Amino acid sequence: QLQASGGGLVQAGGSLRLSCAASGRTFSSYMMDMGWFRHAPGKEREFLGGVTWNNSPYYADSVKGRFTISRDNAKNTVYLQMNGLKPEDTAVYYCAARVTSGVVTTSPLRYAYWGQGTLVTVSS
Repeated sequence: QLQASGGGLVQAGGSLRLSCAASGRTFSSYMMDMGWFRHAPGKEREFLGGVTWNNSPYYADSVKGRFTISRDNAKNTVYLQMNGLKPEDTAVYYCAARVTSGVVTTSPLRYAYWGQGTLVTVSS
């Protein structure tokens, strides 16, 4: 189970940190890669970035330099730090997880586990 939190309303230029807490037998038994996606109205689900089971982050070009992904394996939690937020960042943000394959991926189809989403609204 994945539980995302930390969304809310923020002004343009502001920051938010989203958290994604993982629980359950799968997450304690397997090495899991984690990813962050977002879905804005009228748009396709967009990959933002991910972090491998051994804590190597990777990012989509669209957010590189503004967003930072980290994980705390002791807490089974992954974070998405978002800085310099823009109105176009408004979306529902999702965390996702998959058993690692040793290959990074940006495809949502490769992620088997999804959180419920948390809404981020950036006002201009």
